[in-house]
Amino acid sequence: MVVLAGFGAFGIISLEGKDSPTPNGNVTTSISTSATSSPTATPSPGATKSSALAPAPSLAEHRTWNATITTNKGVITATLDGAAAPQAVSTFISLAKQGFFNGTKCHRVVNAGIFVLQCGSPDGTGSGGPGFTFGPIENAPSDDLYPAGTLAMARVGGNAYSMGSQFFFVYRDSPIPSDSVGGYTVFGKITGGLAILEAIGAAGTSDGTTDGAPVEPVLINEVSVE
Repeated sequence: MVVLAGFGAFGIISLEGKDSPTPNGNVTTSISTSATSSPTATPSPGATKSSALAPAPSLAEHRTWNATITTNKGVITATLDGAAAPQAVSTFISLAKQGFFNGTKCHRVVNAGIFVLQCGSPDGTGSGGPGFTFGPIENAPSDDLYPAGTLAMARVGGNAYSMGSQFFFVYRDSPIPSDSVGGYTVFGKITGGLAILEAIGAAGTSDGTTDGAPVEPVLINEVSVE
């Protein structure tokens, strides 16, 4: 599973994931809940390098890309930093062009300790992935502060090579502590639609906790990059 440490096994503040490898190698991602949660994803056990199926970093072309993420709540735009995070950006571009994110549900929102919306789980539960994992961590902040507008990858706690398809939006400045292998790959910045994310966070979770499924389903209709 993928978790963001910092708030625990999500651990966004801890960003730990609950990604568990499936028989076909897919990663199951999930986030733990706590005052200090963190985005977490879980790869195949003991992964120490990127899977052969992961897109080549060169796909990012060492340049800035523009992404448009159309959801049932509105349109979110972002720039992707192919120079600072080439492996993550290449993967996001590849999955977007395949339509991987289309019709998927953002399964987790955290509104205490850290402030994130986690998406990219193919089954909308925090489990599953694209059939490969990748690493290492790229472009993580040295001060463990993820400003509002950050777009970053979720991963499994303690594993730098457990990233897959799950990512998270930061809608309010969030301190997410690094774990034993570092922080979280920052691969983009939100340029439009932050108010949409803030509203999702303010609405809370379906069970009234501070870390769980959004009270109203948040669906990604389409992701385009150029």
